[in-house]
Amino acid sequence: MCFAHGTVGRFLVHTWVNAEPVPRFYPNVVTLTTGEADIDEQRQIVRMLLKSNLPGRWAVKDSFKTLDIARLGFDVLFEANWIRLPETKAGPGWNRAQVAVSGLSWERAKPGGDAFPASLFSDENFAMFSGRRDGKVVAGGTLYRSDGMVGISNVSADADEAPAVWRDLAMLAASTFPQLPLVGYESGDELKAARQAGFDLGDPLRIWVKSRD
Repeated sequence: MCFAHGTVGRFLVHTWVNAEPVPRFYPNVVTLTTGEADIDEQRQIVRMLLKSNLPGRWAVKDSFKTLDIARLGFDVLFEANWIRLPETKAGPGWNRAQVAVSGLSWERAKPGGDAFPASLFSDENFAMFSGRRDGKVVAGGTLYRSDGMVGISNVSADADEAPAVWRDLAMLAASTFPQLPLVGYESGDELKAARQAGFDLGDPLRIWVKSRD
């Protein structure tokens, strides 16, 4: 996702790292592997970034909940679980002429303004959808295709219709990026809604945050 926003990062064997400011709500470090030696290397990466000039708050996605960096000055922002919806559970490609489960009218977002730069939408792997009721946007979500799967994030919906919105977004993903599993991570009520929509519960993860004094 950070690549889609035009932010340069680097994949290492065990970590994705970006020493520059990233889009809001995205981490500067993502752990990719687990194992004692890898965890030591990941902590070294975090220590190196601590010596950099990253402004303000920045985060580390501890993908396997194995990276204890409290002693480095990080606080746990939140804990979550991975979720996964196999392509077979999303069903065949969704015909947009069909009525959505939520009853909302869905459309794919287009570039426009600072919040939707053209560079973001030029990436064919990126898709953002908004759901309208009576002409007003009341729900939405973001999809990104990478490495044989589709990541789902930034899902927004009223609590009482969140499971239906998750289901709609799964159908949109199956239509936009066919025959790929859908993955993401959530916590709290959002996690409950995703599970009600048919997503499988995966392993735990943790997001750490560092505030620069």
